[in-house]
Amino acid sequence: MLPLQDHFHPPLSVRRHWHAFHNAWATYIASDLNTRLPEGYFAEPNVQFGIEIDVAAFEEAEVEGIVRFPTASAQWVSPEPTLSIPFLPMNEIAEVGIFGLESGSVLAGAIELVSPANKDRASQREAFVSKCETYLRQGVGLVIVDVVTVRRANLHSQLLERLAKGQVEITNSDLYAAAYRPLERGGQACVDVWQEGMTLGGLLPVLPLWLPGEICLPVDLARTYERTCREHRIVGA
Repeated sequence: MLPLQDHFHPPLSVRRHWHAFHNAWATYIASDLNTRLPEGYFAEPNVQFGIEIDVAAFEEAEVEGIVRFPTASAQWVSPEPTLSIPFLPMNEIAEVGIFGLESGSVLAGAIELVSPANKDRASQREAFVSKCETYLRQGVGLVIVDVVTVRRANLHSQLLERLAKGQVEITNSDLYAAAYRPLERGGQACVDVWQEGMTLGGLLPVLPLWLPGEICLPVDLARTYERTCREHRIVGA
């Protein structure tokens, strides 16, 4: 597998645009998930430069005539979580949602590829963390991937500080990937967490993406990263 490269500093940053790479990476992650998701789900990238890059998995309503795709037969078992923390779910919500009638989908999981803008200012970091916290409180499985080298801020640490109030050991790596599974265990709402520090020149991990109904998919960052580098003709791919 291809080791992680620095997409935000020369020489690579002057030969390739990081936002084009992130765009393609999000697309290939979604494509890989779509070969594994069970019937009734699909993944699609949501790219908004300067804000974030999302890959979301949606549960699709039963619609007559919808095309169904086979699920990959290989069974992947998630490793044990790095830690599990008590958690207060969002049971009472007062909000207004506007949806098009053509959209019969419900958000079930999300993968966030961190951008430099997410780490730029305190207000932007808080906005990113708040969005991730809202996902978890609504029961949405989450994965965060941060390979940004031009800003030093650990959004995963900020999220866990907010959730656990400093009661857990958190990785302080500048580059990291983390997965979160909101669930109830023994009558107590909690969040299982998988956290992996990453380094330039090191290999990217495989993390679990948990969806409702005990569905767990491997997010193979190394394989999709290598594919993105190869498609963009980055040396070493």
